[in-house]
Amino acid sequence: MKKTLIALILGLSSSFSLAADAVPAHPYVKIETTEGDIILELDGKQAPITVAHILGLVDSGFYDGLVFHRVIPGFMAQGGGYTPGLEHKETEDKIPNESGNGMSNLRGTIAMARTGDPHSANSQFFINVADNVRLDPNKNNTRGSWGYTVFGFVIEGMEVVDKIVSVQTGPQGPFRTDVPVVPIVIKKMSRYHFE
Repeated sequence: MKKTLIALILGLSSSFSLAADAVPAHPYVKIETTEGDIILELDGKQAPITVAHILGLVDSGFYDGLVFHRVIPGFMAQGGGYTPGLEHKETEDKIPNESGNGMSNLRGTIAMARTGDPHSANSQFFINVADNVRLDPNKNNTRGSWGYTVFGFVIEGMEVVDKIVSVQTGPQGPFRTDVPVVPIVIKKMSRYHFE
């Protein structure tokens, strides 16, 4: 089983290696939302596979028109996988977990959302509004676990993220809680260059 998992990870890694080799060290991304703009600095050195994947989605316009579908004060704001009508949208690609990259889920960082499968990250991301170190990998020899891959941080617009997590929420669509009553739309997500 262990050999199979290692082979799977190596196989996934090799399929992303070409894109990851070409990723910029510190690209910037602008998220234009209905609540205001957020500027991110991604870390292509610490999380090259994740950053290459995200930039590919950004460049393709994948995120434009999606929403922040799960927001929790004191925790995080999650988006990038649902339309305003809460229809699920994702790509075919699942990317290897890079949570052991030395970056921590601290306030203002952006990380990949995933299922219980550590290598299931696709398009959804979340922005931490608190220090959520419990989401980092646990390197305990007997009870170790994968974490959630941090791949960048907010450099402008953290007040917008704080506003997003403070909106009224409730059950909607397939979710029982934490969905903004008024959709918070990602109008556009694009690479950003400082003037």
